[in-house]
Amino acid sequence: MASSQARLGQQALAVLDVALRVPCIFIIDAIFNSYYDPGSGWVGVMGKVFVRVMGVLVSSMVLLLSQKALFKFYTLFFAVLLGLAAVLINYYATSHIDFYSAYYKAALGFRLLPRNGPTLWLGMAAVQLVFGVGYVFLLNLQSVFAALVVLDIMIPLWGLMIELPADVRQLVAVFSGLALALNTAVCLAMRLKWFYYSCRYVYLLVRHMYRIYGLQLLLEDTWKRIRFPDVLRVFWLTRVTAQALILVYVVRAVRRESGDATGAVADGISDSQGYLLSWDVFWDLTSNLIISGCDSTLTVLGMSAVISSVAHYLGLSILAFIGSTEEEDKRLGFVAPVLFFILALQTGLSSLNPEERLVRLSRNMCLLLTAILHFIHGMTDPVLMSLSASHVSSFRRHFPVLLVSLALFVLPVALSYALWHSYALNTWLFAVTAFCVELCLKVVVSLTVYGLFMADGLSNVLWEKLDDYVYYVRSTGNVIEFLFGVIMFGNGAYTMMFESGSKIRACMMCLHAYFNIYLQARNGWKTFINRRTAVKKINSLPEVRGDQLWDIEDVCAICYQEFATSARITPCHHYFHALCLRKWLYIQDTCPMCHQRVYIEDESRDRAAFSNNNGGYAAPQDVAAAAPPPAPGDNQRGQPAAEPPANGGAVAAAAAAGGQAAGGPAELDNELLEDNDSIEYDEDEWGTQNGCTPIEEDYINDDTDSTED
Repeated sequence: MASSQARLGQQALAVLDVALRVPCIFIIDAIFNSYYDPGSGWVGVMGKVFVRVMGVLVSSMVLLLSQKALFKFYTLFFAVLLGLAAVLINYYATSHIDFYSAYYKAALGFRLLPRNGPTLWLGMAAVQLVFGVGYVFLLNLQSVFAALVVLDIMIPLWGLMIELPADVRQLVAVFSGLALALNTAVCLAMRLKWFYYSCRYVYLLVRHMYRIYGLQLLLEDTWKRIRFPDVLRVFWLTRVTAQALILVYVVRAVRRESGDATGAVADGISDSQGYLLSWDVFWDLTSNLIISGCDSTLTVLGMSAVISSVAHYLGLSILAFIGSTEEEDKRLGFVAPVLFFILALQTGLSSLNPEERLVRLSRNMCLLLTAILHFIHGMTDPVLMSLSASHVSSFRRHFPVLLVSLALFVLPVALSYALWHSYALNTWLFAVTAFCVELCLKVVVSLTVYGLFMADGLSNVLWEKLDDYVYYVRSTGNVIEFLFGVIMFGNGAYTMMFESGSKIRACMMCLHAYFNIYLQARNGWKTFINRRTAVKKINSLPEVRGDQLWDIEDVCAICYQEFATSARITPCHHYFHALCLRKWLYIQDTCPMCHQRVYIEDESRDRAAFSNNNGGYAAPQDVAAAAPPPAPGDNQRGQPAAEPPANGGAVAAAAAAGGQAAGGPAELDNELLEDNDSIEYDEDEWGTQNGCTPIEEDYINDDTDSTED
């Protein structure tokens, strides 16, 4: 119970912290968007510049205050506001003989107070008493001073009740206001020392963090401490909501003046239906709100924060639907707003005319939608591959991922079809279409690989060409994706030179050229070279076929499958499937069993007899009658037959079947072992079983390539 209450208290403080920082963003936005008149002389210009700079600086300082200092600042601020409101009410009440008539006009016709005089005075006295008590409480005044302040606020009302002359009442109100202003100034001056030390503390803290952690971590810490995304989100939603209420009020006022409450000429329609807006009016209001919602840099940041929240929950929903738990896939709420803000800066969104701004925003949203779909495909592809490789047969597990993949194929096609029927061909439409085609290609590649793995899972025979087919499909997709990247680079270069060039666009093109062209080409070429090298090494190893496989009487130590057609022999006389060993060689150039180098310098060297993974022996076909086999359990001179695998998980990752290489050497004490994983040893027993010192733990877990001379 106590923990839940503490949690609620922390959440309430967090909400209040965000709400108190939002006015600073409104002030900064109003200063940047205010009209600047340079024709008022240099004195006026300097004064306006000074006011603007001071407003931005003070608002920024308040925005960056700590939570405790922020609450204290607003305590003083609200105390000043209450005192100012009390003084204005006193002066306004004592300046009018017929106070109720003036009040009725000022209240826009709403009868909030009764017309009876004594009742009105009592109501005003209650309001002033509340203001006085709030002022005293916020400034934390002592009891004597608190009573004097409340008395000072109430004196002008007493003059109104005893019907003093108008000039006397005004004089009393002025002196009362001056006394309250003097008390406020003294209280603020006494707290000036606190303000100085608070600012100095913030400065020293920022300097210390900058020196210790650097600028990046300082900005990240400040970003999280002041909850800047939440502040921007509340700022944008509050601004748009206020503008929507104003626009709706104006539309209804115009309708009321024109005598058409429903927006169309229709008799017999009730006045209550006048609150309903037609579709055209609703679209115009929405367009105006969207246009005004990105008319400055701060509003673009606010819209990015809203997009971040929507994208974050969309990503979480998709992850929950497809059953993924990867933390890296939860970055959609970060990628989407960053991309939107970069597109806004690149196209100069906030500086465009309202009509052009709406068109440009819609185009940016189309590009953002395609990027989000690409990211969602990156979330679903690992899940799809995991289900196909693990041979999960549950339809309920496969259906959500397949449904999302189908949607990722249909949505780009529908978007491209709609855009091509609405717009003429231009660089923007070409870019969106290219992204859509690229996404469809990725989905086809993923589904093809998924189908290959599922077919392999349903088959009872080892499909040795599966890895080749998967490589061919993925390589084809990567080559086409690389070509699309080159084409998009050319499209961006044309746009920058002939349509809308900017420094931001040039920087983004450089990043695109590096990440999507250079790195992709380098990684693809590296993969091709590694694969070709692995195939070359596999082809250089001797192969056992036919009747020789029966003499081995064992299974592959990587996938635990029997040798149906052939087996490859390493120089250390261990044997594996060619496909399994090739996948292992993609990772490292060592034997999975004993970690010897797997390469052959001279293919025509004399082939010695080899042992199976359990210590049994068979001879190659070409040297079947060669020298007698070595002693059981001693595959190499002075070495145990095999050491424990350096990392069984790596073997599992390399093998298609996910088998973990296990097993080790043991002397054949008058008994032939049936399987290479049928004996387990303790760490201390490992060396003693082979007549040597115990193997160190760090050597067992060593993942590096090692050689034995």
